[in-house]
Amino acid sequence: MSAEYATFGLAPATRAGGLLAGGDYQVHRDFVDFVVDGCPLLFRLSDLDAVSPLASDVPPSLFTAQVRSLLLETGAPLPDGRYVVYGCPECEDLACGAVIERDGEDVIWRDFAWQTDPYADLELNGYHGTGPFRFRGTEYRTALAALLNGGVPGARRRVLLIGARVALLARLAAALRTIGIGADIAGNADGVSAEELRAYGAVVLGPSAGAGDRDAVRRAFTAAGVDVPRVDGLAPVVPLLVAQTEQALDGSPPGQRRLTDLTAADGGAELRVTSSCRVRLTAYRVDRLSRTHTRDVFDGVLEPGRHRVALDARAVRGEAYLVARAGGTVLVTAVER
Repeated sequence: MSAEYATFGLAPATRAGGLLAGGDYQVHRDFVDFVVDGCPLLFRLSDLDAVSPLASDVPPSLFTAQVRSLLLETGAPLPDGRYVVYGCPECEDLACGAVIERDGEDVIWRDFAWQTDPYADLELNGYHGTGPFRFRGTEYRTALAALLNGGVPGARRRVLLIGARVALLARLAAALRTIGIGADIAGNADGVSAEELRAYGAVVLGPSAGAGDRDAVRRAFTAAGVDVPRVDGLAPVVPLLVAQTEQALDGSPPGQRRLTDLTAADGGAELRVTSSCRVRLTAYRVDRLSRTHTRDVFDGVLEPGRHRVALDARAVRGEAYLVARAGGTVLVTAVER
């Protein structure tokens, strides 16, 4: 086993929810990810759609128990000294485990494997080439202990929806609640108390909101002493507005996101991928009769780097928008002419 040390850290991460084509949806989850040598551990695990057990929406007692387990203050929850490293974001079932052990003052993580049962088949399901990682004990314990001392990144998973088209906002609020994001509707921000405004993670202005509404929202949040992302709705299309909201709520550091750029024009889309991952591109088109047309235009695994994906002209003609999803990242752009 290598005697070289890897650095250990923690960082806020998001598994973005959203409404998918065909009526399916995925739940929004905020969690704390493990950062090894400056890179999220999740990015090393073959495009695994999962969250760590350090999720902000679990009860405090469960969160504390998970931290103490990783600190090796309790016995391993799985046979052969294995610990839960990542779980399914929808049902929290086991998705990836590893052996965590002490070696003197050091802590070692090894034998990473995809597993849905207590026992892992390392030959068949092991993440070969990932680890082992040797961490300095002081660094490792300090990072995790900070979570027990109030160092959990706070997640504000409520958003304020503002606009004149109440029916559209009501459908948007229902969709956001379906994927785990609280949403409140107001005609404007003037009547909302400063205490309430501080509880929101983003403010979404419907497509019908004018310049005056935007100025009023900015004044209200400034007076409340809070700076939150503002989403200017691109079109009255609920899945598109959900995707915009998810993008605004992503609090992970830019350098720790799977997608960092997205542009689109008639001929194709250009995007940058930071780690090998599955990317899905969905086009939303609004026709002259204000009807929405949805079409999945790409679904495949891309390697790190910049990529150009050809777009069917029929899928993006007229007023059209593109949503890219990869792991916990969502990006939205208008298709330029």
